[in-house]
Amino acid sequence: ASNAIAAGMMLSASFSLVSEGIALDEDNAMILGNPLSHAMRVGAGMAAGMGFVVVTKSWVEGFEDLKLGDITGLDAGKILLIMSVMTLHSFAEGLGIGVSFVGKGGSQLGAFISASLAVHNVPEGLAVALVLVPRGVSPLKTLAWAVCSSLPQPIVAVPVFMFVEHFEPWQSAGLGFAAGAMLWVACFELIADALKEMTLPAFSFSISFSFAGMMLISSFIDVATAHAT
Repeated sequence: ASNAIAAGMMLSASFSLVSEGIALDEDNAMILGNPLSHAMRVGAGMAAGMGFVVVTKSWVEGFEDLKLGDITGLDAGKILLIMSVMTLHSFAEGLGIGVSFVGKGGSQLGAFISASLAVHNVPEGLAVALVLVPRGVSPLKTLAWAVCSSLPQPIVAVPVFMFVEHFEPWQSAGLGFAAGAMLWVACFELIADALKEMTLPAFSFSISFSFAGMMLISSFIDVATAHAT
């Protein structure tokens, strides 16, 4: 059931990233004389994200003797792929943190956005654990992997804040990239594995429950942040 639950969480996170990217205020960006909406940038980012995962998966599968600690072969490659995607997801969130600190009231808004993403990191860390532990990763190493997957948030936020005029137009594309990568992994890795291990009713219940639970948590955080600001 761990793969189905993790897949539901990743699908929810992907939906949230796409929604966030499309809802950004339009900045009148142009390409070849034509307006470039955030929806178009999100779509392009998603396609690039999926392409990135396909290329990365193909590259990783070329190393048959790949080893991560005591884990080798296919499981090691799958762990590396999933951790790469979760880390990319944190890069996109770090971009959002950096942008949120700019402008009037930016310090307050940025603080609340940072706090909300910090809370989001808890179920996302759980999703990482649900993938790693069943594949033989120790609890201590799983904790380290989960923490490392979120480290890009503060690392990326600082340069984005300093050079926001260069990064802001790419925020929606970055969110789309992370969403596309997570969507591909959820559908073609975790769901595929879950369907091999579970009956269809059990799978449907597990993925629906985790998706709805994650969406409920996200909605609660968004409402709380909106009231606070």
